[in-house]
Amino acid sequence: MPTLNPASGGRPLVLLTLSLLMQTALAAEAAEKQDEVTYSAADTVAPPAADDQAGKERLRLLSWKPDEFSVRCEFRAGEEYDALLSFPSPLPSGESQNDLVTMEWYAVRDGGSENEAAATPIVNAPAILVIHESGSGMTAGRLFAKAIRNRGVHAFMIHLPYYGERRGEQRRPTAENFHAVMRQGMTDARRGRDAIAAIPEVDTDFIGIQGTSLGGFVTSITAAIDGCFDGVFIMLAGADLYDIVQTGQKDTAKLREQLAEAGYQGERLQKVLEIAEPSTLAHRLDPEKTWVYAAQQDEVVPIKNARLLAKAANLDPSHRLEVPGGHYTVAVYFPFIVDHMVKQVRSRIGDGSVESR
Repeated sequence: MPTLNPASGGRPLVLLTLSLLMQTALAAEAAEKQDEVTYSAADTVAPPAADDQAGKERLRLLSWKPDEFSVRCEFRAGEEYDALLSFPSPLPSGESQNDLVTMEWYAVRDGGSENEAAATPIVNAPAILVIHESGSGMTAGRLFAKAIRNRGVHAFMIHLPYYGERRGEQRRPTAENFHAVMRQGMTDARRGRDAIAAIPEVDTDFIGIQGTSLGGFVTSITAAIDGCFDGVFIMLAGADLYDIVQTGQKDTAKLREQLAEAGYQGERLQKVLEIAEPSTLAHRLDPEKTWVYAAQQDEVVPIKNARLLAKAANLDPSHRLEVPGGHYTVAVYFPFIVDHMVKQVRSRIGDGSVESR
């Protein structure tokens, strides 16, 4: 026979216990739901007309019909980043895992910028979309994202096709799908800007883009599609990609070998590299809000190619920063470069609150 609890008005204690358990479960479910938020977003891509045939063809390849889409934000504990955002690729490859674009959000918080401060609210702040390098660990991209966040700017590091959460069964892109992968990555990054703009804690007065090495090439083209980014920071990239692949060492030498093994040489190689050639659209970049960072002894992207990109973008000398070092040893200047970037953000929004935290 059930035990009665006088305080319960005569209700069996077992029923009261079940009621409390149900309330606890519902509360836990509600808390869990708060860890996942879905935002509504819409494409704003609207490329101005190109004035040359090469530019028209490139923009045709990098365009899609604007649409509304959802951005899922999953807050995660125990990660270097605060949340993982996901949204559909505007130019899907047909592989479901790869076609769900993911971005790591390194959020600026009130009273702390590290993930351990997850209990503190996220503050309204400008944002930078970070495009990682070719390494599978995306180490440089994550370093930039964390450093940007620690200086008071939200950082969103996108996973390019077949990287990170998008890898799936095909661990790395092959030479045969280089063109398709680069094309998808650039359109993903452009839609990434609109995904970021849907986040309530982002100050949409400034959403910039930064990329290193491979990410620098993606950045230089993505930002030139329609000039939507408020700051463009291109690091260790250059113009005349065919020349870079032909003469570069280390990473570019590996790419040259992979493409050659797949039969891409000479004119065929030039054709497949066209999708990632920055000079075709570089003149569309706004020289007032674009900066090129280069290493004087870069063995992967020679300094002459970085200068060609800066020239094609009509950059003033004050927007061309060259520092001593090679493609990897330039890392010693990393704090200086990040500080310089954030200084440009601060100057453009006129907000002294964007500072080192």
